[in-house]
Amino acid sequence: MSAKILALDTATENCSVALQVDDKVYVRSEVAPRDHTKKILPMVDEVLKEAGLTLADLDALAFGRGPGSFTGVRIGIGIAQGLAFGADLPMIGVSTLEAMAQGSYRKQGTEHVACAIDARMSEIYWGRFARQEDGTWTSVDAECVIPPAVLAEQCPSDEREWCTAGTGWEAYQEELAQLKLTRKQGEILFPDAEDIVYLAQFEFAKGNTVDAEEASPTYLRDTVAWKKLPGRE
Repeated sequence: MSAKILALDTATENCSVALQVDDKVYVRSEVAPRDHTKKILPMVDEVLKEAGLTLADLDALAFGRGPGSFTGVRIGIGIAQGLAFGADLPMIGVSTLEAMAQGSYRKQGTEHVACAIDARMSEIYWGRFARQEDGTWTSVDAECVIPPAVLAEQCPSDEREWCTAGTGWEAYQEELAQLKLTRKQGEILFPDAEDIVYLAQFEFAKGNTVDAEEASPTYLRDTVAWKKLPGRE
């Protein structure tokens, strides 16, 4: 029996919530780049009401830990921590890049996914993932933020076919066309809480949870994030 886990994500333009109870998943998702703070809590209320549960009934709270928009990641983790504190729930951070890989498998059945999120400033958040027999994913490349032209120079050739995921592929078509990878067009542009809650089940089963005060984001571009903090300009 799976754990009762609520997941939320606001790391990119997509705002999403998912609640898994046994084999049933309740989902809300909307591309709303400037309205995350307005939409995320009503979405949480809706899925809990649909499932007939309260936060106190849950086993854990999962969140998209990034990479993604600095503001979006910060909003997501802040709201998730507030909910977890109030209900005394352990937390599980899930990579937004890995969530897109799982989304690609859910949509297209692809087991090798190359994820690229437009990171602005002529860079992308990059990661490649290979699906394992047990349904988990192995990271082929360490997640990084990198100029796409540099990635094209450094990424080794690979005979496997890679499904693309994320906004970076469209934003930097010319540069990423130089990659020595066989690619097929994917359908996933953004991470979604539906895939975060799936991945969180594996982490919960392994005991990989943290207390709310220990939950932390993944920015990758830490120096830029540090400069944006109040008083650190």
